[in-house]
Amino acid sequence: MRLKSFAIIIVFLSVAAGLAYFGAGMAATVMEENSELSIREALDDAGLDWAEVEADGLQVNLFGEAPSEAQRFTAVNVASKVVDGARVADKMSVKRTSRVLAPRFSIELLRNDSGTSLIGLIPAKTDRELIVETVANVTNGEVTDLLQTANYPVPKGWDRALRFAENALAGLPRSKISISADEVVVKAITDSIQAKRRAEAELRRATPTGLKVVLDITAPRPVITPFTLRMVRDESGARFDACTADTEEARTEIMRTAIAVGAPANSNCVVGLGSPSTQWGDAAVLAINGLAQLGQGSVTISDADISLLAAEGTDQAVFDRVVGKLENDLPDVFSLHAVLPETPDAEEGPVDFTATLGEDGEVLLAGRIGDELSRRTSESYARARFGADVVEMTARIDEDLPMGWGLRVLAALEALDQLHDGSARVTASDIVVTGNTGIETASADIARILSSKLGDAADFSINVTYDEMLDPLANIPTPEECIASIQAINAENKITFEPGSATISADSLSSMDRIAEVLQECPQFQMEIAGYTDSQGREEMNQALSESRASSVLTELMNRRVLVSGFLSKGYGEEDPIADNGTEEGREANRRIEFRMLTSETPAEAEEGLETEADNSAEETTTEVTEDAPTDEPD
Repeated sequence: MRLKSFAIIIVFLSVAAGLAYFGAGMAATVMEENSELSIREALDDAGLDWAEVEADGLQVNLFGEAPSEAQRFTAVNVASKVVDGARVADKMSVKRTSRVLAPRFSIELLRNDSGTSLIGLIPAKTDRELIVETVANVTNGEVTDLLQTANYPVPKGWDRALRFAENALAGLPRSKISISADEVVVKAITDSIQAKRRAEAELRRATPTGLKVVLDITAPRPVITPFTLRMVRDESGARFDACTADTEEARTEIMRTAIAVGAPANSNCVVGLGSPSTQWGDAAVLAINGLAQLGQGSVTISDADISLLAAEGTDQAVFDRVVGKLENDLPDVFSLHAVLPETPDAEEGPVDFTATLGEDGEVLLAGRIGDELSRRTSESYARARFGADVVEMTARIDEDLPMGWGLRVLAALEALDQLHDGSARVTASDIVVTGNTGIETASADIARILSSKLGDAADFSINVTYDEMLDPLANIPTPEECIASIQAINAENKITFEPGSATISADSLSSMDRIAEVLQECPQFQMEIAGYTDSQGREEMNQALSESRASSVLTELMNRRVLVSGFLSKGYGEEDPIADNGTEEGREANRRIEFRMLTSETPAEAEEGLETEADNSAEETTTEVTEDAPTDEPD
């Protein structure tokens, strides 16, 4: 009986255990499914649909290829918010990238009165100390080095852009130069409009082939004294001899009015400082419209004085009406002087003084002058302006000349000084200046000179043509002309070195000065400075010596502020002798420097400053290098 009861208990317990095991299994399965589902939904909501979830009991496994390490970490973090983080097993991988992109290398050169700063990222192979040293040399000031380096390949064009920027920094004491491998952006402030034009011309001339250069150079508004506007209107139309404005808005209104009365659309009007009134633009517009109503004549505004000169034969009633309206409408600060010329007596002969400037610089003074003192004064003034040896005085004395004749003659000579060639003719009624000039602002400058010297009632006309070929900034020699000049200098006084060294001798430093002066006026071109030795001594030593000597020439040019971004130096040792090394004369001839102008077919490596053979098509001129010792062996 007892055995039977014990068996029943055993059976009951077994059934209970089986039911409990089955229930636990069912609960674990439900938990796995719920965990997978919840984590899957959370990953999808986070945009991590690349991740896969698999529950294994209480452990949750994450599979899949993450686009990045950050995405992989995010997936683990999302799953850990759904279940205990200890249950999450990271079995994900991270997608491998095909290559690591190099950073963008760049430098910001910031220069002002307190010094120069270098900020940016440069390749590890770039000589950082050399950059700092070069910038210190060209700026003659303190340099703050804030550069960082990265060990990536040097991008093509980097060295070329860097050399150009370093040279550009020398002439821009207040500037910001941004350098990258394919572009240099130059932002600077100059002291004057002339300095701005000169800097832009020099930088364009120095730009290496293949480098994009962006120039943003500004200059302060010029101070214009006297503040002048002059318009002439005759049978050929209307034109400005000079135009100034105090604001951009005033300039716009003046130009709109001038074009409406017949002035060319490309007329120039300079915005500057020195206006006598904030209503300058209003006064100028009124004066131009008044001239247009007269038909022909001229109007000159010099500071606050306005001179309106009608053409001969203008109707008196029209003249009175225009002048009366102007007198009423002009701002209070401006005064008007209006003149209606009388028709001259036809029986009177011409009385004039003419100063003529020839293309060769010779100046001839002819016509009439008031007295001996005026004659000597005019001649002395002309000699001071044009040179003592080029002035010829042939004017005769006439004591019956109009009052103020001597002052008009001096004003005409000052105006003539703005021309390359031409003449200035003085008569009792006007002054006529004609000729050619290389100064873009010559017409405005002449108008300013004459209006300030002669007063309100003076009449003058200006017919001056700007010729770019006469402009010293535009008249730049060709590379071939530059090479020819260098060759002539070296033929006159050959470059020599100290015996057995790469030090240029003291006797040759004057030649280096003259060569540098030539190159500073030349356009930027690509040139190789090649060094050669004779065959005495060991070949390896001669090779090193030739390289050092070519490099010394390049360094001397750079020290003289020559833009050398297109130059490279290379040593050829004993190669290509031009004379017999068996004689002293031959060895002396073989010790030489050759300057080769590289053509557009030169390999790209040359542009990067690498030592490569010049293309067979390179043009070549040779300058010999002599030294006192008969051998290239070191002392």
